[in-house]
Amino acid sequence: MPVLIKNGTIVTACDTYKADVLIENEKIVEIGMDIKRDDCETIDASQKYLIPGGIDVHTHLNLHSGTVVAKDDFYTGTVAAACGGTTSIVDHMGFGPEGCSLKHQVDVYHGYADGNAVIDYGFHGVIQHINDNILSEMEYIVEGEGISSFKIYLTYDFKLSDEEVLKTLARLKELNGITTVHPENDGAIRYLKESYVKAGKLSPIYHALSRPVECEAEAINRMINLASLAGDAPLYIVHLSCSLGLDYIKLAVDRGQRVIAETCPQYLLLDEERYKEPFNNGLKYIMSPPLREKKNQEELWKGIRDGYIKVVATDHCPFDFGVEKQLGKGDFTKCPNGAPGIETRMPLMFSEGVSKKRISINKFVEVTSTNPAKIFGLYPNKGSIEAGFDADIVLIDPDKEVNLTKAMLHENVDYTPYEGMTLRGYPVLTMVRGKVIVKDNVFIGQKGYGKYMKRSKVFLENI
Repeated sequence: MPVLIKNGTIVTACDTYKADVLIENEKIVEIGMDIKRDDCETIDASQKYLIPGGIDVHTHLNLHSGTVVAKDDFYTGTVAAACGGTTSIVDHMGFGPEGCSLKHQVDVYHGYADGNAVIDYGFHGVIQHINDNILSEMEYIVEGEGISSFKIYLTYDFKLSDEEVLKTLARLKELNGITTVHPENDGAIRYLKESYVKAGKLSPIYHALSRPVECEAEAINRMINLASLAGDAPLYIVHLSCSLGLDYIKLAVDRGQRVIAETCPQYLLLDEERYKEPFNNGLKYIMSPPLREKKNQEELWKGIRDGYIKVVATDHCPFDFGVEKQLGKGDFTKCPNGAPGIETRMPLMFSEGVSKKRISINKFVEVTSTNPAKIFGLYPNKGSIEAGFDADIVLIDPDKEVNLTKAMLHENVDYTPYEGMTLRGYPVLTMVRGKVIVKDNVFIGQKGYGKYMKRSKVFLENI
């Protein structure tokens, strides 16, 4: 049955206006004033904003990290995402066996997601090593699997050398793909960690001190220069946490280089004082890069306003505080990295960004939906409310006040980093391809409703 949403205020990255929206066969077919149809289900959106569904392009569902597994899988994680106003995700696949092909992990992740996800989903490729076979296989992954972005790491077990990074950047440029990177200086981190461990400095704050802003910023600058050497290959910096790294990104963008930055709500709203919380609560915030000094937050917000930071994602990677995080009790190096956030991103960015006037509501839509869609090959199907687009629509009540607690959330983890925050403005309805799957914070959708999204090639001129 067609659906007619009436009396709402539509918000896109460019415009804000009152209109009705008519939906048929999973698509937006008409936008206009006072649309009349007798054969429709009608939704009254009076006093509500209609925004394009959120697109989270940095999640880690079903992630296996050493001996532990992230608490959210593609069912529980996408239910939580939907309840928070996110209608699509692009998940960063975890590492596979040493020496495996690129397709190995694609097949593994289809096994995780297909028939389980409740919202639409895609994957970023993951590159663990570089040889002629991997470079050749990239073309099939881009063309055949519709995966036009690949992640590399400058730290952790499968970190790439500078030579391997350069080969990756050049190859993906040839294929109209984009390289996403976790930028941290592995050698410096290893030295600092070993120094703190030898000195018996093992509490959570030393996680932050062993991964200082210089480690992140140096790796960002190195990637920028390698991307330039690869003929201005497109480069995407994940989870930017600090103003020093942002300074390097500004220099590159201002000289015309194709560098895109993403940050996350935790770096905009939380700071490294959290690591000093009593009763080992600091373990909740062990993630990489770590939380930074508070002074970085306003610079990151300004980076969003000024257009240097184009995406806000989550890096959702949840482990129970009462179980997995306790592995770090007495030794921060043994605590699994990651924190939850897939459900809270949109409410936090609306309340802390729009309601508190740090950003406009149009900028909110731009960084949580439109830019992610354009950068990662989902536009023009996703990322805006326009005729012909998928009917991925979220209704936000700007006056709804919510006391954010773990008890009200759907993330399959035993804490939220944002416990007790009072939010103003909250999603009250989530629609994916014309079907309402969340209403008033209650999931009413179906397991497996989400579709795999084959993504198009990357054309950054459109950003």
